[in-house]
Amino acid sequence: MSESLRTVFERMLPQRPSHDTQYVPEVVVVILAAARTAGASDVHLIPFAAGLRMLWRVDGVLQDVWSFPVELVPRIVARLKVLSELLTYQTEVPQEGRIREPGSAIEMRVSTFPTLFGEKVVVRLLSESQQYQRLEGLGLGPEVAEKLSQLVQATNGTLIVAGPAGSGKTTTLYACLREIVDKTQGQRSLVSLEDPIEAVIPGVSQSQINLAAGFDLPTGLRSLMRQDPEVIMVGEIRDRETAEIVFQAALTGHLVLTTFHAGSAAGVISRLSEMGIEPYLLRSGILAVVCQRLVRKLCVCSRPGSDESDKLGLPVDTFRVAVGCEHCHGTGYMGRIVLSELLSPDQTEIGRAILSRNDTPQLEALAQQAGMVTRWQRATTAINAGLTSPIEIRRVLGLSSL
Repeated sequence: MSESLRTVFERMLPQRPSHDTQYVPEVVVVILAAARTAGASDVHLIPFAAGLRMLWRVDGVLQDVWSFPVELVPRIVARLKVLSELLTYQTEVPQEGRIREPGSAIEMRVSTFPTLFGEKVVVRLLSESQQYQRLEGLGLGPEVAEKLSQLVQATNGTLIVAGPAGSGKTTTLYACLREIVDKTQGQRSLVSLEDPIEAVIPGVSQSQINLAAGFDLPTGLRSLMRQDPEVIMVGEIRDRETAEIVFQAALTGHLVLTTFHAGSAAGVISRLSEMGIEPYLLRSGILAVVCQRLVRKLCVCSRPGSDESDKLGLPVDTFRVAVGCEHCHGTGYMGRIVLSELLSPDQTEIGRAILSRNDTPQLEALAQQAGMVTRWQRATTAINAGLTSPIEIRRVLGLSSL
């Protein structure tokens, strides 16, 4: 447990009896404010037999912060449901809502889910819309940012941002949309279909799917095609039907921006092919695939590593290891950096490989020959530069070979 986070939270707790009617409302305010101050992206409130366990996700890693007594569990959950306009008496089915701070653009997404000991609540702390970064500020690498800046000016084709959950895919898509809005000065028709809408982007007509009403991604995409769009953002390709509509839109004069869950840029093409998307659609419809991961950045308290075994098999010359101090809440890390790779099918050999349905390793090898800097190469560069550690790279990228 991070004692630093625990100490900070304990200091902020209201100094009044827990049975006081104002105690729980004040506790909930403290939870949300303290988590945001700590840079948390999510707050997890997990009920167990003896109470309610609270964890914060800071820099992509869950930190155990506090435990509330069992008598406060229903009161804390009910308060969050009231703030997010959910049904307090409905405890046996999942619910989703939002908390909007008055006079502020800050929003928090609240999700409840029934468990053995009560309702689990997860609060996603969304950034203010205007704080979503531009391409040059994302840390993707100068050549990747420059290439994306060029690609978003295209009039047709599909730009795919890939990676696991929590890797910043939506942030990158939003940065692309803001880039288009700024460069075109509102002279292009931009629409989006998302689940859910993470932030408001001025100049983009944003829509959120509603499965309960029968408004799913394929249905929404078909209808959007009749709204005279020029740029379409699709929150995520989840199935073959959505993928087919996306590529048909790309080939009929629309620029489509979307995300896809895959471990590498080459893996995106292989997985789409396995889903049944025809190779000619992939070859002609994809402008580029960007795959990205977020790894924690070492705090200034880190120290040089000396044990060869601490390299964990990575081909690095020098490296540093995490230590932990009061500034990083004892974790040894502060903030995150992006590891990205960009694959473009416009090279002849890669195009042929796609049409021949070559597997992921073959596609990745050809992309490297064409000049693609892989996520592993960026990882070793970051370690050599003292930005992150071998153990963090293995945590995020896994134990596979380079």
